[in-house]
Amino acid sequence: MKSFSLTVCLVLFASISIISQELPPIQTFTPQEYGAEDQNWSLSQDGDDLIYIANNKGLLEYNGARWRLYNSPNESILRSVKVINKRIYTGCYMDFGFWERDNSGRLNYTSLSDNPKVELKEDEEFWNIIEYDNWILFQSLDRIYVYNTLDQNINVIVSNTKITKAYKVNETIYFQKLNEGIYKIQNGSEVLVTKANEFVEKIVTNIFPHENGILLHTKENGFFTYIDNKIKVWNEELNTLLKSNSIYASIQLKDKSFILGTVSNGIIHLDASGNVNFIMNQSNGMSNNTVLSILEDRLGNIWLGLDNGVNVLNLNSPFKVYNDSLGDLGTIYTSAIFNGFLYLGTNQGLFYKPINSNTNFTLIPETNGQVWNLDIIDNTLFCSHDKGTYTIEEDSATKIFGDEGTWIVKRIKGVNDLLIQGNYDGLYILEKTNDTWRLRNKIEGFDISARYFEFFGTNTIFVSHEYKGVYKLKLSNNFQKLDGYTKDSISTGIKSGLITYQDKLHYAFDDGVFVYDNENNTFFKDSLLSSFYNQDTYVSGKLIHDKATDRLWCFSENSIGYFEPAKLSSSLKAYNLAFPNEVRRTKAGYENILHYQQNQYILGTTKGYIIIDLDKTTNIDYQLKLNEVSNYKLNEPSGFLSINESPILKTKNNNLKFEYSIANFNKFSPTKYSHRLVGFNNEWSEWSKEPQSMYENLPHGTFTFEVKSKIGDALSINTVNYEFTIEKPWYLKPLAFILYLLGLVILIIVIHYFYKGYYKKQRKVLLDKKEREIEFKELDNQKQLIQFKNKNLKQDIENKNRELGISTMNLIKKNELLNSIKKEISSATQISQLKNVIKLINKNLNATDDWKLFEEAFNNADKDFLKEIKGKHPSLTSNDLRLCAYLRLNLSSKEIAPLLNISPRSVEVKRYRLRKKMDLPHEESLTNYILSI
Repeated sequence: MKSFSLTVCLVLFASISIISQELPPIQTFTPQEYGAEDQNWSLSQDGDDLIYIANNKGLLEYNGARWRLYNSPNESILRSVKVINKRIYTGCYMDFGFWERDNSGRLNYTSLSDNPKVELKEDEEFWNIIEYDNWILFQSLDRIYVYNTLDQNINVIVSNTKITKAYKVNETIYFQKLNEGIYKIQNGSEVLVTKANEFVEKIVTNIFPHENGILLHTKENGFFTYIDNKIKVWNEELNTLLKSNSIYASIQLKDKSFILGTVSNGIIHLDASGNVNFIMNQSNGMSNNTVLSILEDRLGNIWLGLDNGVNVLNLNSPFKVYNDSLGDLGTIYTSAIFNGFLYLGTNQGLFYKPINSNTNFTLIPETNGQVWNLDIIDNTLFCSHDKGTYTIEEDSATKIFGDEGTWIVKRIKGVNDLLIQGNYDGLYILEKTNDTWRLRNKIEGFDISARYFEFFGTNTIFVSHEYKGVYKLKLSNNFQKLDGYTKDSISTGIKSGLITYQDKLHYAFDDGVFVYDNENNTFFKDSLLSSFYNQDTYVSGKLIHDKATDRLWCFSENSIGYFEPAKLSSSLKAYNLAFPNEVRRTKAGYENILHYQQNQYILGTTKGYIIIDLDKTTNIDYQLKLNEVSNYKLNEPSGFLSINESPILKTKNNNLKFEYSIANFNKFSPTKYSHRLVGFNNEWSEWSKEPQSMYENLPHGTFTFEVKSKIGDALSINTVNYEFTIEKPWYLKPLAFILYLLGLVILIIVIHYFYKGYYKKQRKVLLDKKEREIEFKELDNQKQLIQFKNKNLKQDIENKNRELGISTMNLIKKNELLNSIKKEISSATQISQLKNVIKLINKNLNATDDWKLFEEAFNNADKDFLKEIKGKHPSLTSNDLRLCAYLRLNLSSKEIAPLLNISPRSVEVKRYRLRKKMDLPHEESLTNYILSI
């Protein structure tokens, strides 16, 4: 029964702490963010602080800026990873080996299991890797493979039973055989350490060094010590609590505390004695409740490989977070510690809880609404509220003023029973009567909102209004009214602040911090305090004076700063916390910070508050690292360049991408980068979170890529330089210029040749033109000569025609005469006597000599007529041609008949037959046809 009660109490304590306690910052990475599968089985870190994770899909690498996945060798689940020297050893299904980085910064895998001496067991997986001197141990559930890094030999330790896990404790390797007990490796062989019941059937999650023995952590039964062969329960209360949690993974941290990873309840943090510090799970920040692996990195961050994702717990962070995830509190505008209670003034009211307790905050009912300020004066807590002014006593509020909203309440120097408060419509005086504060009067003559005001002497007040400026008010001795006021010439500033520090009046806005000079009645710029302000990073001019430590706090976009007096001088010393506004989430212009305890402060935010422990703030020298340089061409895969050399690139490889990072894993300290390419653009780029830069279409030449980084306002200790050269294109190289020169000479020769040919051609054209002109003139002369000859020929033809006509007529007359003679003789009576005469006449009539003479004369007069008509009509006879010739002379049938020695009637018959041979139409004239040829 006692054990049950204790368990209930511890569970209740754990659940309360989950809700109300302040926890270290935690970062969450989802599978979508790191680009692999959900389960993460093992973690390790290399000498450059990069994190390696054995994931279901392969080996994950994280450099603080970007995730990269290397697929597992055989596409199986990667179960273990261990960085040893410069190698990353991994184990998976039926394979184990190591990864090494090449000159381009990428990892390449080498398998060790393909050694001929290694015979893997069916379905063997490697869950653990341990370094021991020059040996690397790869542990599966059945065997341990011992790899000698010196001679590359592999020995095997075989077990007949299941090996749950192996552990290195000091210089000894322990492992558990299920149902047999705890063994250790000695001289290359297994040696039984203990077979106590606690370790035979119960799975041992981890083994740690403890005093003169070892501390064994079981999965479900807590911790046991093994010293001098004796087993004892380490912490009874802790073991009772752990019986309700199944622990899958655990580690001991550098400070001797422990982190336990559960199967269903996140992590449990124990101190060195086994007391619970906190429990963190999915309800208060983690992304998953099942923890598969745990790693403490070099800076004390706790990496959690989860069943679904990766988380990083900044355990040593100077910040602890109270996260108002449900919005119960609202935005915190002010806070105070009074009479053992922590009070938070928010936009939803005034909340409180006992200090250093894990109880929830409770709203004081009368105060619901906007709270602006909490001030402790004369052991009284004043609450300046949108509804007026309240005094607070533990969980109750008493209103003493309610006409207008109140900004702040302050003491009047030298006057004990009066207070002054700034309101929405001016300044009011509170008076203490019979230990009770009440409103006395409003100060007449000033009706401007007085959120910031400071006394400068007894009756002089400076009031700052961010839109109207700074007013200097002179109050009457009884604080009833103004005796006068002036407005200072200093510029107004949005979210400006006014405060008295070290008896000096300070006014801060985006141009810096100004201090009032009473002698000259003006403000002058303070160079030391103004060094914190920059118009590019300005957020708020609000200054907060922590009177307990005499520190002056101020705020910028990238950090929180404070000034405090130096220990050995009167000057101020400046400190800077890298804490950007984007992660701290303070309300700009309404920042508030409260001294909490020792060197801790409470910073109010829009989602709860953050505890800052200045004792944990350290300046870490982060090293900026160039991870990868690649070049690419359009629509082609990238090529990777050596990051340790200065490459000379081809002209077409003039698109480059640079990836770089700082191994900074702090949630509240993001890294920013700036880069430039000397030789191309010598101006530094704007600060950006992007851990890569790209340059496209670079010209030829030698360039030096430079990148620097900062965390907050603190620059990294180094700047990365990378020199490379892009070759000139072929057309700008010396050989090309020689070719250009040769080409120019050839071009000149060719041009000369063509010009010579051109002018030669032009000369020939001119000569040809002249020759043609001469020819034309000659032709013209010949034409004239021909015309003259033609004229002569025409006359000759006419003469010939006349001669022909005369000849023809002579023939006709001759034949007519002869016919007449013939006719006369024929009529003679003595025919016999005249026969010889008639024969002679017939002989003359039928002679062809006349025709030949006629034909020759005809051809001379009408050259080739007979040939042409014979060519057109080959069937024509010589008699037909004679008739055609007579028709060509346009003779009638009557005139032709004597020439042919036939009757006119016969001539008509011949003409008819000739028409048929020529196939002339009936309507076409034979004579006209012959004349047209």
